[in-house]
Amino acid sequence: MTRNTFLKSTLAATGLIASTRSVTGAEKSEGAAREYFEIRKYSLKSVEKLDLMHAYLKDAAIPALNRLGIRQVGMFMPEVPEAVPVVYVVLRYSSLDQFAKSTQLLADATLQQAGADYLGAPATDAVYERIESWLTQGIEGMPAMVVPEKGKQVYQLRIYESPSEKTGKKKVEMFNIGELAIFKRCGLTPVFFGETIVGPLMPNLTYMLVFNDTAAKDAAWNNFRGDPEWAKLKTTPGFTDKEIVSHITNLVLVPAPYSQI
Repeated sequence: MTRNTFLKSTLAATGLIASTRSVTGAEKSEGAAREYFEIRKYSLKSVEKLDLMHAYLKDAAIPALNRLGIRQVGMFMPEVPEAVPVVYVVLRYSSLDQFAKSTQLLADATLQQAGADYLGAPATDAVYERIESWLTQGIEGMPAMVVPEKGKQVYQLRIYESPSEKTGKKKVEMFNIGELAIFKRCGLTPVFFGETIVGPLMPNLTYMLVFNDTAAKDAAWNNFRGDPEWAKLKTTPGFTDKEIVSHITNLVLVPAPYSQI
């Protein structure tokens, strides 16, 4: 059995594959398939490894992913550098089949040549400590990614953890029925919203926002906090933070010049 076949059969057994075109009745009515978004976090060994990481992503990995049909690949770093350098990669998939194809990346001979220095790093001088990854599925209210115009300077990657599977679904519902519309009205422009289906910190909802700059980010959040519809929604029984959110991770990121998102 190939890795591709094993991955698809495993996901199917857990109920994650039904159809790449229609997962729910709501999707049928909208006529839009729910995309999948993978977030990879690379924790590097040292700041000296950043140049090698950038070169691999820019010259080897992203072109190879594009050749596989994975067109939008985002590469981001924290706005404020962390003690241990971290790189975030966001990948957009039209289907789980496309996600499975991404696991065959090392079969690409051109990638092996262009990324030889990165791929050939010895264990005694490794590039990264570890790669963490999680796979999300677009929510009903925003089933597909909206790729922002070039020139946007500030992104936010936010993760809302919930205390149970049921409350995790309530947080997704909250965005579907009203919170997402309030976001857009207040200037919190989404790139994607994904419910995590494989990965750490489950259950969680992971989403990305984009802004022209830091001032625009701060102004949009101030608008949101003062919005009367938000004040009503967040105090509605069943939707309060204390009921459905156990932890929030907020990452302010900046894109690499070669990022496709």
